[in-house]
Amino acid sequence: MALTREQMAQRVAAELEDGFYVNLGIGIPTLVANYVPTGIDVMLQSENGLLGMGPFPTEEQVDPDMINAGKQTVTAQAGASIVDSADSFAMIRGGHVDLTVLGAFEVDVQGNIASWMVPGKLVKGMGGAMDLVAGAENIIVTMTHASKSGEPKLLQACTLPLTGAGCIKRVLTDLAYLEIEDGRFILKERAPGVSVEEIIEKTGGELTVPDHVPEMTVTG
Repeated sequence: MALTREQMAQRVAAELEDGFYVNLGIGIPTLVANYVPTGIDVMLQSENGLLGMGPFPTEEQVDPDMINAGKQTVTAQAGASIVDSADSFAMIRGGHVDLTVLGAFEVDVQGNIASWMVPGKLVKGMGGAMDLVAGAENIIVTMTHASKSGEPKLLQACTLPLTGAGCIKRVLTDLAYLEIEDGRFILKERAPGVSVEEIIEKTGGELTVPDHVPEMTVTG
């Protein structure tokens, strides 16, 4: 069975390390803030100038002036800083973010990512994604494995305008966790109950499948 958005965020959160500065993109990545593992300290950074973002607020905690880059209300953890967005982008462009989690429309076997434009459709636009993929070496993309019509989104070559070229090495979809290496996707884990055959069928780019593909550990 495919992972829920919350389970995808939970799996990505398992990649967080103590002391990391982490930027969470719009969409599924924002949910990662709710699943930071107990016992580690990370600082979540948002392009609009919040460093030290906490989990989403309860109804009693909502402050309409405290928002992330996607204009969702958030909380601030102890020690948080609020700075000008120019300073926030200087942090991103200077390579000071340890992990970036982004959504995408397409990713291909060369590590290219398309995440900002679908011709003829109204989407939110680039945001900080181009700066993030250029300034970060450690990026995880979270996305659905296929479109609503069943078309693959992990491709041999992206068909949409690129956000960045050759910058993606890890992808977590609702079906699988994959790495990109030497011009191919490598299947590392599969979602609980999802068969290798389904992943192969829904992957458009070259895919290497090891002899044993473990199920990833998620709850809920």
